[in-house]
Amino acid sequence: MPPRAVVWRHVISFPQLAPPREWPFRAGVAAPMAARIVGSGVGATRYCDFTTGCFVEPVTVWEEGRRLGFDITTQPPPMREWSPYRDVNPPHLDGYFRATHGEFRLTPLPGGRTRLEGRTQYVVSLFPQTYWTLPTGRLVAAIHERVLRHIKAIAEEEDHP
Repeated sequence: MPPRAVVWRHVISFPQLAPPREWPFRAGVAAPMAARIVGSGVGATRYCDFTTGCFVEPVTVWEEGRRLGFDITTQPPPMREWSPYRDVNPPHLDGYFRATHGEFRLTPLPGGRTRLEGRTQYVVSLFPQTYWTLPTGRLVAAIHERVLRHIKAIAEEEDHP
């Protein structure tokens, strides 16, 4: 990945992603689509748009070029139910998965490259929790991979036009 300054710009805000092709997202799991930020530094608010709505992420850690941390105060439904009816709002989508905090870390690598890592803390309240923890972790990993690949692609394009 390119230098940290280039990567950082696309961590705090990134343009629209292409429509999701990965199977979990095509099956209805919320997919990240874009991110924007209002303000800068601790206290700024990042908005991450998903296919089901917007995450509101007040910034709690701002170490420019190194680390961005944020709480998650509002989140959209985790998925869209498949149904022949419009605007279905099943109760099992409300509150059973709750993302609470997110973080990006940028680490310098030899040759002016950058390692970018994303982490999300979340709570699964769907019984039995031990059963749902593994598939939930895989879905969160798919979300991370989608975002990280997008940031990598646009940062590399900017670094080497």
